[in-house]
Amino acid sequence: MERKKYEAYLAILKEELIPAMGCTEPIAVAYAAAVAAEALGQPPQSAQVLVSANILKNVKSVIVPCTGGLRGIEAAVCAGLVSAAPEKGLEILSSVTDEQRLQTAAMLKSVPIAVKASDNGRLFDIQVLVRAEGHTGFAQISGYHTNVVKVCRDDETILEKEYQEDRQEYATDRSLLNVQDIVAFAECVNTEDVSELLDRQIEYNTAIAEEGLRGQWGAQIGRILLESYGGSVHNRAKAMAAAGSDARMSGCELPVVINSGSGNQGMTASLPVIIYADELNASRDTLLRALVISNLITIHLKTGIGRLSAYCGAISAGCGAGAGVCYLYGGRDYEISHTIVNAIAINSGVICDGAKASCAAKIASAVEAGLLGLQMQKKGRQFYGGEGIVQKGVENTIRNVGELARNGMRETDRTIIEIMTR
Repeated sequence: MERKKYEAYLAILKEELIPAMGCTEPIAVAYAAAVAAEALGQPPQSAQVLVSANILKNVKSVIVPCTGGLRGIEAAVCAGLVSAAPEKGLEILSSVTDEQRLQTAAMLKSVPIAVKASDNGRLFDIQVLVRAEGHTGFAQISGYHTNVVKVCRDDETILEKEYQEDRQEYATDRSLLNVQDIVAFAECVNTEDVSELLDRQIEYNTAIAEEGLRGQWGAQIGRILLESYGGSVHNRAKAMAAAGSDARMSGCELPVVINSGSGNQGMTASLPVIIYADELNASRDTLLRALVISNLITIHLKTGIGRLSAYCGAISAGCGAGAGVCYLYGGRDYEISHTIVNAIAINSGVICDGAKASCAAKIASAVEAGLLGLQMQKKGRQFYGGEGIVQKGVENTIRNVGELARNGMRETDRTIIEIMTR
């Protein structure tokens, strides 16, 4: 692989595989609130919050960590204001003290917070305006979770950068991604270049999955899978990914390494590969290369879909997991391409109706699709071009998924949000 593309693929992994504590949408709201309060320079006495409909959808039902079980935009705003640590980014709540938990609950009762839907047409948009003693602080995040596009104090603009809704805002061009080159990169990458990123993903995501199995989190999908269907590697791969979501959606205060802005996607892309690598006694080197594939395939699929959509992101990550496990079994670009197409054909169209406990069950379904796609490929079976959205050539099928999710499901997204906010 030419050096320029090699460096770009490394950069994409570094941009996407970052740690976060809690569901990333409420954490992004907390982050925006903290940035606005920092601009204000004193404790806020009131707040006004404008968020896009997809942010409302993904914050409505999920528990915000370090709040004692609180949910919603207002709780996320208060948590961010109390933490006062915008420099921590998506780990903004990682150092919240017991005293600050109490302050968050008190602030929720004492500080007026008005929440409205933003109408600027952006799918991912968070605007927080805080006021105190005649002064204001303002912060806006657009496009993705840490992309601060504007910060103001009163009428003074502290930061402002251009943002266009239809233009990718990533530092590295995602159009460079394709399945053949992803596999080539995984084969040739110096694992020392990715070991810090992937070792952290293994450590963090395994820890929260194990906690999900131990504790009384969410609907306990991971535990139900193990108790109902046994300890086969196939079932454990689904159960661990689901258990991580059980814990995370219910406010567990352990971090995860996310993928494409989502902890659920990060866990879905990684945990099944980790479980299969252990079962197959794969070397650490092989595991890291398989994780490179699973993560980059997930990013590749999500690039066409976008950060927020009516299309469940775990489905893309399940395809990534199937591709990573395929690599562990000796598959390369031909076998991995067929695994991806099979998995896409099986489960495309699962809706995203916000972050919540049932995400764990959708993750189990996504992993099942990825693994079934792999088993089909191993037995010489496949779905063919012209069958539904499947088109000859894996890249064509991936483009079709992006078109389906980004364009075809816009009305679906509006209907979901209308139902959720009645």
